Amino acid sequence: MKSKYDIKWHEELDSTNNEALRAAAGLENMSVIAAEYQSSGRGQRGNAWKSDKGENLTFSILLRFQNDGPETNSGGLLPPVRAAGQFRISEAAAAAQCTLLERHGIPSEIKWPNDIYAGDRKISGMLVENSLSGSFLSTSVVGIGLNVNQLSFPPDLPNPTSMAVITGKRYNIRTLLEEFMEIFCGHIVMPDDRLRKIYLSRLYRMGQEALFADLSGRPAYLPANALVNGHEDSVGKYFSGTICGVSSEGLLLVRLRDGSVKKFNFKEIAYVI
Repeated sequence: MKSKYDIKWHEELDSTNNEALRAAAGLENMSVIAAEYQSSGRGQRGNAWKSDKGENLTFSILLRFQNDGPETNSGGLLPPVRAAGQFRISEAAAAAQCTLLERHGIPSEIKWPNDIYAGDRKISGMLVENSLSGSFLSTSVVGIGLNVNQLSFPPDLPNPTSMAVITGKRYNIRTLLEEFMEIFCGHIVMPDDRLRKIYLSRLYRMGQEALFADLSGRPAYLPANALVNGHEDSVGKYFSGTICGVSSEGLLLVRLRDGSVKKFNFKEIAYVI
């Protein structure tokens, strides 16, 4: 595998994920597109990612994989990843962020599937966009927005925080990105079992009974957060459960009070915080 990443900084982009996808044909494995400002940053569930110019880390990593079996000459590519195992990309990026934050004295956890929380406040979000070749991953674009130096946030963001808010320090975002990439390069090639163990050890509310909202049967016209905002159609949708793991496909496993374990896909469950 190619051992060195390549970071390309931009003053402004619509979205680093968009730029990585547009430029993908000319980018090598471990190419990083970073921007001081995103005019149309994208997050999970189609949400916008809002960030003050030059204050935070907004970047995307292009990953290239062998996609026709482990016997292929890597040619600088990552080992093959089957489509069914693509959640390991989220695991690697999320765990690497927690390691970075820990090095700077900030305890953090992974709110499934890949938000990073410091306490009960969101410090980072991630958007992973994969492309397949047959039953294997071909490329993956890992977009990350880490709040670094920003001290105030728009009122419509429910629970944001940043490294500077927590520590009172300011950080060089370019140096911080270099530090993250060194960590990530080690995480992305970890064996699956070791990576899963690290991910689960960082999982937010793991093993703790908590209140959730079941979004799996919500009306299509409702926004994803309607049930946790007290919408009238939320009656009967709240439940108590205990996160007990993540399936091999990346589904969240929640043990209900009757002892049964229910699997939730992305967008099917909301944390009540």
